[in-house]
Amino acid sequence: MSIQVYGIPNCGTCKKALKWLQDNNVDYDFINTKENPPNSEIVQNWVKSLGNLPMRNTSGQSYRALAEDKKTWSDEQWIEAFANDAMLLKRPLFVKHGTAVLVGFKDKEEVIREKLGI
Repeated sequence: MSIQVYGIPNCGTCKKALKWLQDNNVDYDFINTKENPPNSEIVQNWVKSLGNLPMRNTSGQSYRALAEDKKTWSDEQWIEAFANDAMLLKRPLFVKHGTAVLVGFKDKEEVIREKLGI
């Protein structure tokens, strides 16, 4: 079973992660979240696994455009927001065996390997 990598093709961090996966001979499926945004059920499972805070793309325009009360939003509010605008999701987001295991690509290599189970 391969790893699903959710992101967008022109994201520098996604490109770096995909190159790393290729260099390490890891099978993956890339899902473009602009073309195939995750529905609220999928996002709910991700939030259950990772929590909403690490999943927030705080450097994106979509995040900055949200009202200031976003800092007090519940998981349910974040799930709805992520499902309605995939650009709010930090990228890339890695899913293995149906469970979100890692978001972003800034950890040390051994942490990434452990989380991805490789």
